[in-house]
Amino acid sequence: IIPFKNLINDAYCRDISIKIRSNLEIKRKKGECVTPFVAFGYRKTKTDKHKLEIDPSAGSVVQDIFKMKLRGMSQDAIANRLNELGILSPFEYKISSGSHYETGFRQKEQALWSSVTVRRILENEVYIGNLVQGKRTTPNHKVKQTYVKPEDDWIRIEKNHEPLVSDRDFEIVQRLLGMDTRTSPDQKQVYLLSGIAVCADCGAPMTRKVSTVAGKKYAYYLCSANKETKRCSSHRIPEKDLEDAVLVMLKQHIQNILHLKRVLEFVGTVPFQEINMKKLQDRLEKKKQETERCKELRMMLYSDMKEGIVSKEDYVELHAAYGKRLRNVEESLRAIQKEMDSELEKADNANTWLDYFVKYQDIEELSRTVVVELIRKIRVYDKKNIEITFDFDDCYQTLLNQLPAMGVDTVIDDDNNLQVKVKEVV
Repeated sequence: IIPFKNLINDAYCRDISIKIRSNLEIKRKKGECVTPFVAFGYRKTKTDKHKLEIDPSAGSVVQDIFKMKLRGMSQDAIANRLNELGILSPFEYKISSGSHYETGFRQKEQALWSSVTVRRILENEVYIGNLVQGKRTTPNHKVKQTYVKPEDDWIRIEKNHEPLVSDRDFEIVQRLLGMDTRTSPDQKQVYLLSGIAVCADCGAPMTRKVSTVAGKKYAYYLCSANKETKRCSSHRIPEKDLEDAVLVMLKQHIQNILHLKRVLEFVGTVPFQEINMKKLQDRLEKKKQETERCKELRMMLYSDMKEGIVSKEDYVELHAAYGKRLRNVEESLRAIQKEMDSELEKADNANTWLDYFVKYQDIEELSRTVVVELIRKIRVYDKKNIEITFDFDDCYQTLLNQLPAMGVDTVIDDDNNLQVKVKEVV
């Protein structure tokens, strides 16, 4: 009887495991936090253990980490700064808060901040309000070895809780993490144009170098590929000349943005999404009519059965068919409504990017924060020719192309100045 009991017990364990997994999956899809420990910077609310709220103490540390990264500090420099200030690492903070948290990565008696810990925080989208769960699992209730699931199978609920950093700052930080912005051992911050300035010919990053001639130091940028393998020309350009040229071009671009903003305020905003919205509205009306028609046919079907026009078997079959059709139409209605809401949201946020430039309209000198926020890439051809790709350049070009429909003529002169002339108010 023992093998039979073992079989029954195993079936019971498997059934319980399936039910627990299913229940946790439902909770994750509802945006409920099911992990025993939450990300550094958040805590579970007292009224609902499945909801997250900002931990004021730890949350301010997370915000400072993002600010330091935007100012040009490396992950290692950020970690050293936090250790110097005596700020508890995430592990030590959890322990001090009374949590029974354990980790296999602890190497010293007191866990300190490290560049790996800082990078994990900078890459975690929980800080923009997204809850991502279900990354790891086990094959079944018998095997305890976990494995990472494919990213498509992760459960991601966007804007599930209050964010600690803005989407804009988070996007810039992810871009910076993908750049080669290493610093020398005696430097805590990266150079002003590190990772942004690249060689126009080979695309390699421009490296800053300092030479001493007659006791005087000269700083300049040159192609890193030329420095290492000589497979590309040097494209050498003095640091001050490059930074001055970037500042002049940035100020001019900001002035162009200001012109655009004033024009938009003068002529008013034209609903460019109006055509798409009209199409969606027409589709919505047709689907509503189809819904009413399905309901009407189902009612008529019952009358036909009562009068003997339709047999009971045909009634059951046709009723099921109309029911399925009605469900499909209702699903299409929800999809169209969601698409309309998305179009309205895009219309509201269409030109918010202008304000990112406008806030720096009084800029007099470059800073690392300004560079990473407003500039995507600087291509250096030689000491007299550079090309700058500003952030939101595609939005800028799109807006320029839309202006004629608003009764505005635009001309870009040789100095990259934007000249506008309003023909009529639309």
